[in-house]
Amino acid sequence: MKRLTNKRVLLGITGSIAAYKSAELVRQLVAAGADVQVVMTRSAQAFITPLTLQTLSGRPVRNELLDAEAESTMGHIALARWADVILIAPASADFLARLVQGKADDLLAALCLASAAPVAVAPAMNRQMWANAATHDNIRVLGQRGVIIFGPGEGEQACGEQGPGRMLEPQQLLTGIAEMFDSGELSGLRVLVTAGPTREAIDPVRFISNRSSGKMGFAVAAAAAEAGARVLLISGPVNLPTPERVTRIEVENAEQMLQQVMAQLAGNDIFIAAAAVADYCPTQVATDKIKKHYEYLTLSLQRTPDILAAVAGTTPPPFCVGFAAETQDVLANARAKLLGKGLDMIAANRVGGDSGGFDVDDNALTLIWPEAMLDLPLAPKTKLARQLIVKIAEKYYEKNTIKDSG
Repeated sequence: MKRLTNKRVLLGITGSIAAYKSAELVRQLVAAGADVQVVMTRSAQAFITPLTLQTLSGRPVRNELLDAEAESTMGHIALARWADVILIAPASADFLARLVQGKADDLLAALCLASAAPVAVAPAMNRQMWANAATHDNIRVLGQRGVIIFGPGEGEQACGEQGPGRMLEPQQLLTGIAEMFDSGELSGLRVLVTAGPTREAIDPVRFISNRSSGKMGFAVAAAAAEAGARVLLISGPVNLPTPERVTRIEVENAEQMLQQVMAQLAGNDIFIAAAAVADYCPTQVATDKIKKHYEYLTLSLQRTPDILAAVAGTTPPPFCVGFAAETQDVLANARAKLLGKGLDMIAANRVGGDSGGFDVDDNALTLIWPEAMLDLPLAPKTKLARQLIVKIAEKYYEKNTIKDSG
């Protein structure tokens, strides 16, 4: 099970004997599909070497705030924005206190201040240190600020005493981190997502297609599943693994995608059209490979079916979200598509040239709905997808609340 596929976990390790467990934690996180970046405090390096953690994570360990090479490009800010979640395991009593105070005197503390990602801590300390009123006050304050507290557990401690203060085991922390991404925002709803390109055949070996990799659509499907939805993904031809807890149907061309979407649409609450469906297809498909006999070859093309418009035109329609990949006049073209097809929301982005969008891991979107818009700045597509799902859930419930009250 790879519930953390493509999740970016920044693992902070502080000065505690429990740091020996962090090596196994890194191994399990990587095995669960996560990208792991380890950040160590100086005291942590007295208990476990950076080389061990670098070998297991596949990334150089970061440990210095004032690293001249990294900071030439504001490395700690870039790292803070990279993370989907920050997990500090083990979290010593000293680090918990500094976290409460908002200290930024080492790299790990600075990252916790500079990142918008959720922060979780796994306390590890002697039972008396855990029982101290100061520690409990710090834990209470961190909890009020939204920091997730994992543990501690009880049992035999390195000092030979028994009691609470042990860091939770790696498997327990792995489960806890995975559950942090299960928001429940779409719990009980059914979501239909389209993704990838379509291929419109010219002859048995050639086709018309586009640059879509399917990465954004697959990320949206995964994010919807994390949010508790029952997700069906209808995908064009892409080389991507099916997200966990997502049912996948594969199609080749626009007509097949339309047929599958309309056949599966009933009962779905939300439709997210992330697929880059070809706008045109050949009027005739050659039964044999077209030979290179002529200097020029003219193809006659016809419009493919408008899947998004077809879904939006059903009665009653699901909550419809479209995508608009544009090379110019991005916002104007996207808003025209939103209004022209009667959509609830559209996600617009610029493509072509240096703008990216297709076949890359990062993207930026502008979400537009009839009353307003929201910019989602450049970020990994997995993170963008989760942000998109949050806004879709918000607008879906807003629309249905108004409908019910009316």
